[in-house]
Parts: sequence; C-alpha cells; structure tokens
Amino acid sequence: MLKKEKKTILTGDRPTGPLHLGHYVGSLKNRIKLQDTHNMFVLIADVQALTDNAQNPKKIKDNILEVALDYLAVGLDPKKTSIVLQSQITEIAELTIYYLNLVTLARLKRNPTVKEEMKQKGYGANPAKSRGDRGASVPAGFFMYPVSQAADITVFGAHLVPVGEDQLPMIEQTREIVKKFNKIYGNTVVEPKALLSETPRLSGIDGKFKMSKSLNNAIYLKDTAREVEEKVMKMYTDPNHLRVQDPGTVEGNVVFEYLDIFDSNKKEVAELKKQYKKGGLGDVELKKRLAGVLEEFLAPIRSRRRELEKDKEQVLKIIKQGTGKGRSVAAETMKNVRESMELLTP
Repeated sequence: MLKKEKKTILTGDRPTGPLHLGHYVGSLKNRIKLQDTHNMFVLIADVQALTDNAQNPKKIKDNILEVALDYLAVGLDPKKTSIVLQSQITEIAELTIYYLNLVTLARLKRNPTVKEEMKQKGYGANPAKSRGDRGASVPAGFFMYPVSQAADITVFGAHLVPVGEDQLPMIEQTREIVKKFNKIYGNTVVEPKALLSETPRLSGIDGKFKMSKSLNNAIYLKDTAREVEEKVMKMYTDPNHLRVQDPGTVEGNVVFEYLDIFDSNKKEVAELKKQYKKGGLGDVELKKRLAGVLEEFLAPIRSRRRELEKDKEQVLKIIKQGTGKGRSVAAETMKNVRESMELLTP
C-alpha cells in the first residue's frame, strides 16, 4: 500500500469544469514533481462541489471524467498517484460527523476563506426570494465544508497539503480539529501541515487576480490552438498603450505575466520588456508571440488528452483503482478512530 518511508500528500479539485492554466501553474505542475517523492492522493471532490451545485448534480458527474483526463494528460502517473473519487469514500462522511462535534459555529463564521468564498458566490444573510436566487442564505453543507475538508485530509493520513496562501486558514482549522480530537481521544489522527506553493496565482485573461471558470476568463488545458489564440488576443495589456510607438507599462500587463511563466527564452522576454517600456512594440506582436508559446506548451497535453479520450473505460478504471486504494487507507484510519473513541463495533 503506502510506502512508509514517504510522507503522504492530499490534494485535489472540485469537478465543476475542465482544468485551466491557472490550475497547472498553481497546483498541477507541483503535483507532478511531488508524486516522485511522496505518497500522493488526488481527490476529485465531487461531494464538496455539490455544496453549491446541489441543483445541478449532472454538471458534477459530467466533469469527473474531464478532470481525470486533464490529470493524466499533464503527467499525473496512476502508478505513483492515486486519483480518488470523494463520494466513494464513505469514511469521510463518518469522520466529518465526529469532527462536527468539536467545532463551534462561531469558529466557522470566523474562517476568512469561507467568508471570502461566500462573498464570491453571492451568498447573503437573507432567505432566498426564489429557488434560483444566488443571494440566498449559505447552504449548511457549504458553510461546514472546512470540517469535511479536515476529514478529507486526515482520513488518508496526510502529512502535507499543498495550498496557496488564501487556503492557509482552512489548514489551520484542520490542525485545530486534529489537536482537539487527539487531546480527547488520544494520539490517533495525523496533524497535517500546509505545503505553501511558491508559485504566484495566474491572473485571468481579463486582468482579474484569479483565473476562474465562473469568471469566464480562463484558458483551458483542452482548448484548441484557435481558441487559445482568440483568448490571447483578448488579453488585458496596458490600456494607455494606444499606439505602437507609445511607451507601455509592463507591471500588471497580463501578456508579460504569462510570458514570464511560459516562455523559456527569458533573455528575449527581458528585451521585449525594455522595448515595450521605451515604445515601438505593439500589443498584437506580443500576443502573437504568447499564442505561439502557449500552443507549444499545450499541444502535447492536448494530444495526450485526445488519446486518453479514445479509451474512457480505462480512465474510469484508473479512478476505480485509485479510489480502492484510498478506501483501504481510509478504512484503517477509521478503525483506529472508532477504537480511540470506544465506539461499539458489532
């Protein structure tokens, strides 16, 4: 099963759509590296996705395969990484119930990550005027998901959880829950640590701080060359750079942000920045270069993805096998939890 000499990592994504360049820069690239040195569980978090998509479960179901295809296409190796479907690990639900008894509503309300995500999704304090009103009071499942996320992490015995800085409060809450559980019932579950990503968050093509499916400002890993080019041509640059000869601003210019990350010729990029600041370099020329750079990066991923799509049964088999491994680890964790809590097990 797990290699005892290696630490265990738990990470994952909500299957609400295909993955994009922001996912690659923020997490996928790092996972590919970490899978060689750690026991890796990658959770397709379909249960968590339902916390704010309960009225549209088909959307979640349809995107499970999409996310798995992206994982495999970018280089996650099922021989090294277990891809686990969250809803099939029933032990997570059981552990969540036990953890809920150790957390107060006041503490959950103070979680800054939840507060920010509630704001982003338009959840307010007033009852919904209609079923489709996004200003409705927050669903209990969504509000409580820091607790279920603690169960996600600890049921697999994860030592490390790769996160961005905005997710640190979630890991801190998990650590609080674990400390309280172990204090009451004995040293039973692993207290995880955050593995902070050193990669900056990739801006959306519109210049907004975050690339996001919901904001419609993302370049997807599965996008065609034409789709990529069209999106690059819409990219936010310097609004005051109206003519080629005008001096331009590099800071906050999304095209240069992407070139810094994806263009391997750093010397040429540095020269382009100098020329742009001085004047004489047009946005269209810059965008054409970026479109070419991104196509060079995405073409092999797209090709692998198309090959994988030809045998979707094999992809589903990979998910089933990874979930089976995850279930075995979770079952052992819960055996220890029940014994520590002195629960009757007929």
